[in-house]
Amino acid sequence: MRLLLNVSDFADAEDLPRNEGLARVEIALLGVIFVTAAILNTTLLLVLWRQRKQMSRMRVFVFHLCVADLVVAFFQVCPQLMWDITDRFVGPDLVCRLVKYLQVLGMFSSTYMIVVMTVDRYQAVCKPMVTFQRTRTRLNLPVCVAWGVSLLGSLPQAFIFSQVEVVPGVFDCWAEFIQPWGLQAYITWTTLVIFILPVTTVVVCQVRICRAIQTNLHKKTHKLCSVGVPPPPRASEVTGMSKARVKTLKMTVVIVVTYILCWAPFFTVQLWSAWDAHAPKETATFTILMLLASLNSCANPCIYLLFSSQFPNKLVTLLLCRRRLCDGKDLMQNEATLVSTIHMSFKNVSELK
Repeated sequence: MRLLLNVSDFADAEDLPRNEGLARVEIALLGVIFVTAAILNTTLLLVLWRQRKQMSRMRVFVFHLCVADLVVAFFQVCPQLMWDITDRFVGPDLVCRLVKYLQVLGMFSSTYMIVVMTVDRYQAVCKPMVTFQRTRTRLNLPVCVAWGVSLLGSLPQAFIFSQVEVVPGVFDCWAEFIQPWGLQAYITWTTLVIFILPVTTVVVCQVRICRAIQTNLHKKTHKLCSVGVPPPPRASEVTGMSKARVKTLKMTVVIVVTYILCWAPFFTVQLWSAWDAHAPKETATFTILMLLASLNSCANPCIYLLFSSQFPNKLVTLLLCRRRLCDGKDLMQNEATLVSTIHMSFKNVSELK
């Protein structure tokens, strides 16, 4: 298997015959992930583009995160899918370097777009004046920083990977490292800059956001009680936060948790493979765990839709209604309700502030 950053991509790995049964499983999973991520993110991106005149700050992050997820789908998952189908990388040295660059670019951009989105929510809650000053400028500096870090951080890939003759007359897109520590250093550094540092940043921001909300809630509740006024039933009314801001905060938390759940197994397996010479690299468990990372690009647009309207509740209600024979009129009414709900789900994405 030649999953992204897998040790079989490196020239110091043994060139063993692949497990054809495992290869078919990987090809099937990659195919499903690619189609799902491409359709969901393209659809949401088109909806956001049509509503670009009402572009809010949060929608800018959502838009660019969709673009980053499409980079993952078309330049990470799709090339890996074709690579697994052909068993060997088909293409010249330039294409090999470009593919490896774009694969890591997708990882960087998706990760750091979540980071800047979380930092922006932290500033909106804990430092609202900073956010207010930034909204007066047309240039979204955090988005530019995220793309800049991604473009520069992916550059080493173009120099590390190249077309290598793995056996006489057979070429593949591999990497050569200094023995015996080069591979371990590469995997460890990649894990640090793409996973550990971003996750640490977003977790710290989320903790500070929760503390700020809790402190503000406690102060305002105590103030209301001191004058004999009962507190409002909703916490957002006490803290002075709008429902839209509370919704975006919840959405950011879900995005961060989903990102950690998808990418933690991937990087854990990578570190294990690099540092343990006896790690079972060619197993179904390893393959599935590494494929979970790409599911993050499928999950993100679903999260946006879940927080944009009441579409999921209405859909579940429609699907779990009592089993009964419906005449043509009832069926048409149910279908019309479902179509209308889906339309409102996409339309209400613009309400995220």
